[in-house]
Amino acid sequence: MQASSLELIAAARAVCGAFALDYDLSAGAVGAALRTAAGRVYTGVSVELGCGLGFCAEVAAIADMLKHRETRIVEIVAVKGERIVPPCGRCRETLAQIDPGNLDTRVIVAEDRDIALRELLPAPWTVARKGGS
Repeated sequence: MQASSLELIAAARAVCGAFALDYDLSAGAVGAALRTAAGRVYTGVSVELGCGLGFCAEVAAIADMLKHRETRIVEIVAVKGERIVPPCGRCRETLAQIDPGNLDTRVIVAEDRDIALRELLPAPWTVARKGGS
């Protein structure tokens, strides 16, 4: 794994760490970091709310990136404690829909392995919507 990937994993771990919000609600159980085509790193944490209105750490990192008017993601990782976790289906679709080039995003799935988003999302909604393959 490249040094830049290890730095990205470290950035995700740096923001990861659950903390209580109110009642039995929490945030930060999952941390994510992404690197854009411009070389910038953005991070986010998950939010676990009642009634299912929370969001994933990857979406929080993407929102941070979008504030800076960037859309192209070169590499992304999410961690829960020391464990690297792959993005859920919603996050995979979000990555693909904000920029079609993100199908080439390298998704870190283990300390020593990454996979192109297109392999994790072989039939993105945008392709089905356009009637292509």
